[in-house]
Amino acid sequence: MGQRVRLEGKVAIITGAGQGIGKAYAERFLAEGAKVVIAEISDERGESALAELTGKGEVRLVRTDISDEASATACATATREAFGSVDVLVNNAALYYDIDNADNSYDYLQRVFRVNLHGAWLMARAAAPHMVEQRWGRIINQSSGAAYLYQLPPMEHFEEVGAFSYSQTKWGIIGLTKFLAAQLGQHNVTVNCIAPGVTMTEATRKIVPEAFLPLVTMMTAMKRTLEPEDLTGAAVFFASDDANLVTGQVLCVDGGGSMPG
Repeated sequence: MGQRVRLEGKVAIITGAGQGIGKAYAERFLAEGAKVVIAEISDERGESALAELTGKGEVRLVRTDISDEASATACATATREAFGSVDVLVNNAALYYDIDNADNSYDYLQRVFRVNLHGAWLMARAAAPHMVEQRWGRIINQSSGAAYLYQLPPMEHFEEVGAFSYSQTKWGIIGLTKFLAAQLGQHNVTVNCIAPGVTMTEATRKIVPEAFLPLVTMMTAMKRTLEPEDLTGAAVFFASDDANLVTGQVLCVDGGGSMPG
């Protein structure tokens, strides 16, 4: 008996699929029978991912700046024109690789919000009308375990209120998920959220000091590193008919690093 293919014929937009977790999502979705649009702002990353994924299924590259309203709308339109529908949106793209956690300026905070939170909203707003029209859709947002990490190291001297830009936006994604789910549910469109732990991507290795990575693993219940591929099953579940009546939910995929009740 062959392996069950859960997304046969579905059309998925995956933002930030040029690298890391997004590329892992794209590869798994193709294996599950979906047609995939790589929505990527970087031409270099997008072309590289496209070359790697070509031959594994139907895949297109659409250059997309999720923080630009016209670009987000154009991505959804191009997907519909190429494949005939927009069934699944995975809001994976975010400022993370180059995040500057030491920058507490208001300008920088606004920049991170424009991409990480408002970009997800713009993409949802662009994709949702297509889903509502066909009365079937899945929006999968990506938060982070960082949304739940309130513990901070002691500071000898107070200097300023921190921006907590990445964590703020990832907490905002959780709220966005619930409000979108409440609005779109009556149209048979579900909206759910994945909150990954510290995932072993190139971006993580750049941001997290190498000496700290084993400690991150030891702080989880399963004492294992989290790889991009470990997140893909949750995304497939949310995108599939198995999750027909699952909406407004947040699933932490982190080996038990955070267990919000």
